Formats: sequence, structure tokens, C-alpha cells
Amino acid sequence: MARVLPDQLHAFCVEAMRKAGMRERDTRTTADVLVTTDTWGITTHGTKSLRQYLTRVRAGGLSPLAVPEVVREGPSWAVVDGHDAIAMVSSCAGMELAVRKAAAAGVAYVGVKNSCHFGAAGYYAMIAARHDMIGLAMSNADPNMVVPGGKGKIVGNNPFAYAVPAGAERPLMLDIALSAVAAGKIHAATTLGKRTIPENWLVDADGLPTSDPDMYPLRACLVPMAGHKGYGLALLVEVLAAVLSGAGVTREVKSWMLDDPSKPTFHGAAFLAVDVGALMPIGEFKARMDRMIREVRGAPKAKGSERIYLPGEMEWERRDEALRCGMELPPDVIASLVGLAEDWGLDARWVQ
Repeated sequence: MARVLPDQLHAFCVEAMRKAGMRERDTRTTADVLVTTDTWGITTHGTKSLRQYLTRVRAGGLSPLAVPEVVREGPSWAVVDGHDAIAMVSSCAGMELAVRKAAAAGVAYVGVKNSCHFGAAGYYAMIAARHDMIGLAMSNADPNMVVPGGKGKIVGNNPFAYAVPAGAERPLMLDIALSAVAAGKIHAATTLGKRTIPENWLVDADGLPTSDPDMYPLRACLVPMAGHKGYGLALLVEVLAAVLSGAGVTREVKSWMLDDPSKPTFHGAAFLAVDVGALMPIGEFKARMDRMIREVRGAPKAKGSERIYLPGEMEWERRDEALRCGMELPPDVIASLVGLAEDWGLDARWVQ
């Protein structure tokens, strides 16, 4: 693994997006989303993806100069047309709008249509948490997951995240795909040459478990987390992010990795913000959150367990380490960054 500094990686990503013709503000927004994700240790959804995003920009499937537009709104809700901007731009705009509306109305929903793969949902949920609000962020995906009783790809593994502010403790943050494992981990296994993965990650064309990562995505599909529970939650995300926003629904959504990069993908996203201060004094809420976090952390531990983690604690500790000492990027991320440099005529010697 190579160890790189977050600021160095951020500057590299900004330069690549400048070369692709994006606005300066949008390059920095997008780079911050992707590099922050890497500092959390979620390298399947960070800067590794930028090469494919900019391939779509070059081909015409994403617009480098698109400006997200509010097309319908009320006091506590809005629908935003992303106009095929890179999804980090429209997603940050969506959550920031939800925060502004929640500050006035208490609770707000913003749906985004004509978007694309938006990376780590947790980043957008944290925008709300930084404003002392509870944030929910979610997106639909192209069908890549089987459902109970079905065969083949029927619904996306639709990512979902929440973030909750606390006082002296770090915010709670959960960011998950609703499949047994994120698709990015299977792609990473393939890139790294792994021949087997756990059998509860994929099923083949007959609906039978397979441990061969090379079968995905053309000859296998993801399995919902917790069976019918993950399936049911994936449909809720589909409703909030796509049906309600006017985005593509299930098979109308195209793969950002596999389908024609000159065409839009029609992803949808949803962002919800709850203004804690509208319900109770924020200091009281944060004190209650701290007590809850400490109670869970201090609960009896299983034999052999050294620690109970709260959602997000691992990510915050990895980020602290990355900001202090740099971060190690795995070979599949390095390969993607080197390829990005080759695509756009940049110097990648610093990462090799």
C-alpha cells in the first residue's frame, strides 16, 4: 500500500476535474466528498471512483458544467433536477437545501433526480449533523440485487446513511448498502486477483450461492442483507429517492460502471434533515446523546471482545490517523488513480 496525505490527494483530484472542464467550486466539493471517504477507510467509494466519473464526463453522460435546479418546492420539501451533474455536486446541494428548509420548518425532505452514483451516503448525512441536525441520505442504484423468491437482478442495493450530532462524543454515523456486502468490495476483490469471496455475498443465475467474484456483475447478483429485511428497506429507499423525486425507478436506472458512458444513468437520491433544536434545546439533546453513547460503549463485552464500537467510531479514528500521518491506499485504488493520471495527462509519481 502507498501512504498519501489527504491534501495531496485532494489537490490531485481537483486538477483532474479541472482538466475535465468542471467549475472550480464543483471540483473542490467533489474532491472533499471523495477524499473524506478515503480518510474514513471506505476506499471502495472514494477517489477510486473518480476515473469512471470523468470517463462519463468525457463521453457526455455527465455534464461538467451542469447546475442543479430546484424544480418544485414547498416550505419543508423540494425536488432538485441535477441535470446530470457529477452526483457529489447535486447531492451536497440537496442536503444543504434540506438543512436550510429544516431550519425554518423543523423537518425537511429534498429529492434529487437526474443524478448518478453519489459515493458514500454518510458524507451527505454528516452535512446535517454539522448543523446540529439529524441527517438521512439515500440513493437508488441500477438493479444488482436479487429479492426473496426471485431470480436475477430485481432491485438496487440502495445505499442508506444517517448521522446524529452529539456533545463531547463524536457524531453517530452509519453508512450501509442494503446488500450483504457493498458491490465495491466485490469489484475490489476482482481487481486484487482474489479467487474466492464469502458464499453469502452473491448468487448465480440460478439463485444459488457462489464464491467466485469474477461472476459479478454479469453472471451473478448481490444478496439482500438480512434477507427480507434488506429487501424491504431497499424498496423504501427506492420510493423516497426515485418514485417520489421523479428519478429513474429500478430498471430505468443504468449502471454508472457498465452502461454506455455517453448516456445519463437517471439515479435518484433523497435527503432528510431534522432540526433537533426545534424539538428540544440542543444542549439537552447532546447531553442525552452522550449518555446513550457511553452507556452502549460501557455495556458488558463478549468473551474475547476488547471494545464495543458505536456506528462511525471506526471511521472517525481512521480519519484522525489519516489527517495526522497520511493514509494507506490499497492497490486497486492506486491503480485507478494512476489510470486517471494517464487519462488526463497528470503526474502520478507521488502515489506510486
